[in-house]
Parts: sequence; C-alpha cells; structure tokens
Amino acid sequence: MESSSKGLLTQVTQFWNLLDDLAESNPESYEKFIEQQLKEGKQLYAAPEPQLCLQTRILKPKEKVLFINLCQWKRIPAPQSTTHPVPLKVGTPEDISETSDVYTVIDVAYNPDVLQAAEKDQVKKDQLIRMAMKCIEEQFQFTLSHSYSIAKFRIKGSIQRMKQNLMGIQADPTDLREKMRKGEVSGKARCLIEEISSTETQVEMKEPAYELKTVADQNDKPLEIEIKVELPGINSVSLCDLSVSEDDLLIEVSEKYRLHLNLPEFVDTEMTTAKFIKEKATLIVTMPLVKFLHQE
Repeated sequence: MESSSKGLLTQVTQFWNLLDDLAESNPESYEKFIEQQLKEGKQLYAAPEPQLCLQTRILKPKEKVLFINLCQWKRIPAPQSTTHPVPLKVGTPEDISETSDVYTVIDVAYNPDVLQAAEKDQVKKDQLIRMAMKCIEEQFQFTLSHSYSIAKFRIKGSIQRMKQNLMGIQADPTDLREKMRKGEVSGKARCLIEEISSTETQVEMKEPAYELKTVADQNDKPLEIEIKVELPGINSVSLCDLSVSEDDLLIEVSEKYRLHLNLPEFVDTEMTTAKFIKEKATLIVTMPLVKFLHQE
C-alpha cells in the first residue's frame, strides 16, 4: 500500500513538472488547460442559493422570532446513500432589527439534489426542516419551538448577507466596487476573508498579498478584472489551486496561502485566464466582465 502511494505521488509530481514546462514552452496550450480547469471547477465553487424560508421561535436562552433560510449549495456533498447521514452546513446566527422588531436569522445549506427531492415529498421536506432545527439547537444551545411555518418569501434578509454568512466572506462588495472605480485594491491593507469553518482545515493558511485592478478601454469603460497574487516561497504552478465562479475567486496554495474574494462584478469564467510567473512567484488571474462581453 505504501509503495503504491509513493508511486502515485511520483506520477503526480511528474505531471506537475510537465505542466510547469508547458507553461514556459507553450503558454497558449498551458492557458487552455488552465481555462478548462476553471470551467470544471465552476460548479464546485458556486455560491449558495435560497430555496425557502422558515419562521419559528427561539424559546431559550431568550425568546425571539427565528427565521431559517434553507439554501441549496453545490459545495455541500449529497449523502452517499439513503442510509447515510445527510450533510448540511449551519451559518452563524445574526440578530437583525427592523423598526421595533428584533429577530434572528440563521442560514442552513443542503446539497441541491437533497432539497429538490424534498420538494416532491412533504415527509422528506419536514424531515430536512426538523434536521436543520435540531442541528441549530445542538450547535448553539438553543431551545426552539416545535412548530414552524413556511414564509411566502424565499429568503429573510439579503442574498449577499446569506452568502457572506455561509461562505465566510467579510468583504463589503459595495465598498470594494467603489475602491475599484478609483483604481486598485491592495490586499495588504484590508482583510477580506476568514476561514469558512475552523473544522474544515487543519492548517492555518495565511492570506497572501494581492492587488486587484480594473483594465479599461480607451473610453475608460472597465473591461476586465486583473488580480496579481504574491506567493513567496512558491516556485511551481503545481502548488496552486485556483477556482473562479461568476462572483467569487478562491486560491489555495500548498497549505500555506488561502485567498477568497467576493468579486465586485460578474465575470465570464470561460474567458478567464491565469498564469504563474515563477521568477516573481506571482499568480496573475485575468477575468473579463460579463456585461462588457455581451455588449454589441
């Protein structure tokens, strides 16, 4: 078994060495390969989407109205079989005030296939709802009412708040968009991410320094977003794991660096390109904006 693992590791190392050589000898083929990897990773790194909203009450430690946003998220795996546990992710409770009303919102995410199957089966839907409520009680030491109702709206609060809560993004996209219009955003000055969950990683990874800027045409209309990420100590593309969705970017590097950004504009993932400059230990990601690609 040990020799088999070593053999596999040798094959993987050889593959990445060949990829490094390809980046230098045939940049065009290398970029096409990276584009394909980005395209395949798009689904994995998609953002959560609201499915339905529940209203119930927190009875202890303090009585309060509770809204539970049930969301579908492709990052949550489907259960291995009907006899295996159903994976889910519970976000952090947030207290929200509206005029004289104060209530709590908690976001819960399931795999999309799980929620879609429950839409056709009321018993399954109730089971998923009860499971979410039970997890909330256990995780936060709450006592919830046994009764609930399904709201007419699909989500309580904004979609952006829900994404920030479940994905761990702390950036204010409006603030980031304003900074982009003025030129550049430096990662050295502002922390935009915290780990999604302390249980999801065993290694503390640092956020690398980065620069984010827009590239405009001759009429000063923004065409694309360019991000340069400094990765000191990294000398091979094999150590870089990059995924881009329409509105976020995730870079993880050899258990050393982790950068997760909420993009201020929608980008075209199929047209996104990336290249690694070994001499400067810098990864450059270029993402054309969707709205400009669709203009006549």
